[in-house]
Amino acid sequence: MNRRKFIKNASLTGVGLAVGNAIISCDESDSKKNIQENNEAIADLQGLPLVIATWHVKEATAKAMEVLQADGNSLDAVEQGCRVEEANEKGQSVGKGGLPDRDGNVTLDACIMDKHGNCGAVVYLQNITHAVSVARKVMEDTPHVMLAGEGAKQFAISSGFKPEDLLTDASKEAWEKWKVEAKYKPIINIENHDTIGMLAIDKNGDISGACTTSGLAYKMGGRVGDSPIIGSGLFVDNEIGAAVATGLGEEVVKTVGSFLVVELMRQGKSPQEACEEAISRIVNKPNSNYKDFQVGYIAVNKKGETGSYSIHQWFSMTKFQNGVNEQIQSDFFNKA
Repeated sequence: MNRRKFIKNASLTGVGLAVGNAIISCDESDSKKNIQENNEAIADLQGLPLVIATWHVKEATAKAMEVLQADGNSLDAVEQGCRVEEANEKGQSVGKGGLPDRDGNVTLDACIMDKHGNCGAVVYLQNITHAVSVARKVMEDTPHVMLAGEGAKQFAISSGFKPEDLLTDASKEAWEKWKVEAKYKPIINIENHDTIGMLAIDKNGDISGACTTSGLAYKMGGRVGDSPIIGSGLFVDNEIGAAVATGLGEEVVKTVGSFLVVELMRQGKSPQEACEEAISRIVNKPNSNYKDFQVGYIAVNKKGETGSYSIHQWFSMTKFQNGVNEQIQSDFFNKA
């Protein structure tokens, strides 16, 4: 072998060894990275399952956790949890017993969203208590996302839901008193409970969410707020996290609030930071009259980290995790 061929072969051998060593090194590095990621994922799952909801709704979060502890999925959990409040006649802002519109009609809005991004909603639904379950039926049994009014009601009845009068004596009495002056103004933190929005992560790490309400008391007939609108009242992205809103729906809709919170988390913000930024988008708008209304957000990311924030004091989040079902007072913007 001449000198030129020897040098050439030696060089190729050296390159081969270098490449081979680099590949081995990359394999080891990738392997270590994968092991680290898996360990982090396992660590994250130790805090699961997890349920959070707007306002003080411990019975609702307890029901959702019961579903999750029985190896149910997050979609079943949020539906069953919201149904608890819908059936609670003492809560005059969700389901049966909800305060009516100015014409005396109790009208319900609700939506639900699963880990795949599938969603369903009903708006201006009357005489059916469990609007959240009808919303799920819309998602699973129709090619549509949203049904409204009489169409939503007839679909519910055809799906086996029984119609009933949702205007209780207590809510009717309150409406009769309101009619004396018939003044309309959003009331901040009315009853400390104006919508139930719920988010859950199951043992598999999958996220779902739901939101249900009877809307603003004594609203104009036909009014629909943010609660049943995907992206405003609720948004779930199983790769990133989820958020839900409560308060004056018109202001949430204007900023597509829940979608905004999730997108801010996608950009790297924590759930708390994302909620705070979403509130700032509302209060910093030109000519904002934020002192006259309330908006609050809750959020959770894929790691199981949570956040909540509102414009005014006394908004709260209920959180059920690691055996503890607790009410957590939210931080707020307007501290003046």
